[in-house]
Amino acid sequence: MTTPPYPEDLEQPAYPQDLEQPGLVRTGRSTFVRPIRPEDADRLVAFVGGLSRATLAYRSLGPVIRARDDVIRRGAYVDYLNELALVALAGDEIAGLVRYVRDTEDPEHAEVTFTIRDDDQSEGFGRLLLEHIAAAARARGIRVLKADVLADNNRMINVFLGSGYRVESGPPGQIVHFDIAVDPQAQAVARAERREHTAVRRSLRPLLEPRSVAVIGANRSPLTIGHEIVANLLRGGFRGSVFPVNPRAEQVAGARAYPSVRVLPEPPDLALIAVRAEAVPEVVRECAAAGVKAVVVVSTGFGETGAAGRTTELELSRFARASGMRLVGPNCMGVVNTTPAARLAATFSPALPTPGRVAMSSQSGPLGLAVLDLARRLRLGFSGFVSVGHAVDVSTNDLLQWWEEDPETSVILLHVETFGNPRRFARIARRVAPRKPIIAVHPGHAGHAQTTGQVDSGVRGGPDRRGNPAGHADPSGPSDSTGPSDSTGPSDSAVSSLFAQSGVIRTRSLQELFDAALLLAHQPPPPGNRVAVITNAGGPAALTVGACAASGLRVPPLGERTREKLRSALGPGAEAANPADLTPMATAAHYRQALDAVLADDGIDAAIVLFMPPLADKPDEVAAAILDAAEAAPAKPVVASFLGGAGVADLLHRGELVVPTYAFPESAAASLGHAAAYQAWRSTPAGVVPDLPRVDTDRARSLLAGCAPGPVSPRLAAELLNSYGIAVRDTGPSSGLGSGPGSGLDAFLSVGADPVFGPVVAFGLTGDYADLMADVAHRVTPLSDRDAREMVRSLRAAPLLDGRVGGPGVDLAALEETVLRISAMVEDLPEIEAMELRPIRLLPPGDGVAVTRATIRLADETRKGGLS
Repeated sequence: MTTPPYPEDLEQPAYPQDLEQPGLVRTGRSTFVRPIRPEDADRLVAFVGGLSRATLAYRSLGPVIRARDDVIRRGAYVDYLNELALVALAGDEIAGLVRYVRDTEDPEHAEVTFTIRDDDQSEGFGRLLLEHIAAAARARGIRVLKADVLADNNRMINVFLGSGYRVESGPPGQIVHFDIAVDPQAQAVARAERREHTAVRRSLRPLLEPRSVAVIGANRSPLTIGHEIVANLLRGGFRGSVFPVNPRAEQVAGARAYPSVRVLPEPPDLALIAVRAEAVPEVVRECAAAGVKAVVVVSTGFGETGAAGRTTELELSRFARASGMRLVGPNCMGVVNTTPAARLAATFSPALPTPGRVAMSSQSGPLGLAVLDLARRLRLGFSGFVSVGHAVDVSTNDLLQWWEEDPETSVILLHVETFGNPRRFARIARRVAPRKPIIAVHPGHAGHAQTTGQVDSGVRGGPDRRGNPAGHADPSGPSDSTGPSDSTGPSDSAVSSLFAQSGVIRTRSLQELFDAALLLAHQPPPPGNRVAVITNAGGPAALTVGACAASGLRVPPLGERTREKLRSALGPGAEAANPADLTPMATAAHYRQALDAVLADDGIDAAIVLFMPPLADKPDEVAAAILDAAEAAPAKPVVASFLGGAGVADLLHRGELVVPTYAFPESAAASLGHAAAYQAWRSTPAGVVPDLPRVDTDRARSLLAGCAPGPVSPRLAAELLNSYGIAVRDTGPSSGLGSGPGSGLDAFLSVGADPVFGPVVAFGLTGDYADLMADVAHRVTPLSDRDAREMVRSLRAAPLLDGRVGGPGVDLAALEETVLRISAMVEDLPEIEAMELRPIRLLPPGDGVAVTRATIRLADETRKGGLS
């Protein structure tokens, strides 16, 4: 054996920046996980020197032999490929270390060791580091991590056995050997998600339910940000201690002030920072030293000013996480929690929300001011509101997990400008949305992904995929940091697809967002899309019918029994139809009778009530009748539009019972359309990413070994597809569209690259359908069986596929299976930058599909990867 070279003789490889990730241990404590660096040599010596004899014995599997400092320092020099070490930081110190060394004789195996500082061994660092090292090993071609553990090292044994990874252990003895397959099974992902969920909620408690709050930069002058934050905390009824921090003031807003966070009577759970940008880093360091658990940086002057500001805010985030703190912002307006457990108004907004059932995350600080003002005018109550600003740490994904279990929140609103980790968002949203509606407003971006996914376009950008298998995000989760919006946003089709797959209601404006929230916060979603319209004016009713059709709703004929009830109640001259025109002479009693009748109709799922107040009538009587009818039929939503009626929103409230009212009927119809689509999604069985037969991933990887970037040969493309159970075969010329009933249809499947979301699958029929009508469906990988089913059936040309038009249709089951195989292929093989199958012959039911041509392009090493 040769002597290893000294550090000065080593040529250091490129540092893997993508492995730097914030982390949360089981207790909710923040940390920062990153690869070890040469400059960590002294830090590593201090870490090893602080370990107890018992910990060293567990680490060395026997009698304690303390290594020389120069030997320990060499551990900071790794090649990041065949040897990799990750450290979890606590402040400026190492709290935990994990290292693997690849087996030179079997490169798919590696020895792994874990070392956790004594004081941190009960917090969950071992499990967190296992998730991170497993993801890094997968990305580097390692399939099995091997570990030897003393038989009485119960903590480490429990980490392996409780991880959910497939673990094989050797026979019992003094030393137990473990083989850990790093390709996670569903159980591993589920356990990692539960651990993450618990840790996130615990880490956010000091932010959203603090026991004490410091305001650093508190100002004596009213109408300044620092002053108004203190004043709102006091006016809002916060039950804990409020500590204004100002070295030149004795009091702020009537509360005693302190010169520094270091001299406060107790370490505050939460600190709001409202000082100039250049002073923020030092203030954050002081907060960490004082034991603050969460900070909100209200200050501006960071990422929105350019690259230097962006670097500063990312350094702030890394420092905060390594110091055990969560950070909101910068460039935000604060945090509001109206629930009885908090009563926290940690914001400078002059408009504070009334308590209610809606929670909201907003990425824009200035927009948040308008949001809270609009919510008050609409009488929409909030349980919580968080302005995440640049979201360098606390993100929408974190807040979703908090509100998921908040009993005071029933609807979640999101203002999303940029995405940090869209796959983590999708995973969380799919879990939350069946129980609580999620409504998002996103402005959208134009044309970043190919409509038809041509192979010669697009570069796969975005975060690194890190070797995760189809359907499984990295349990440790990459950073959700988003930062200010830039020009390289996700394509609009990718955003819509992500929301649709996750059950998120997408809106295009804040008004539309709040319109939908008003309905879902106060009324149940309709069981279907059939709507009855009650009106006293024909013109608005006609507009409403058109708006319903545009929103995916139907205005069907009423049942005969319902028509009889209407004629009996309103007289023989009444229009017993849908819309039901009660005429301008209608009274409040007529409205009550008509609503009772239509809501009792089994063919009606919801009602829209229109009222044009005549001069001689009183809107309050009609409003009372509407409330009575809605209360009597609680399973079906009722919405209203009182055209020309001022102050009607106040009339349609009675305790907990609220009938949403809209200035115009189009808004009422659009809101009902959103609610009906959400209910249809919620009622459909959840999809799964299936295990597909006839998939040989090992063969596909061996085929790609050593391949150069760029297009692959047709033969190699066919062999790769064959490894995933897709045969490429020429069936002769297509008869094309329009050749008569039963003729074959040609379609295409392609994979393009979205700069944020990674692989996006596109499907459509060839020819005019895609080229002229843009009839193309998109989905973000990985696709579930439900995604594939909805994708192929969402085309406007779907009647040609299922046989409703032009013959027996095509083999939809085979088509959906092909879509799933393509999704699995690009998930397993991040080398694939783009792919297109064109044409695909769609054959009659039972005959399958025929892929006649395939093109594949490989990414170069600097562009390889996708999303985690």
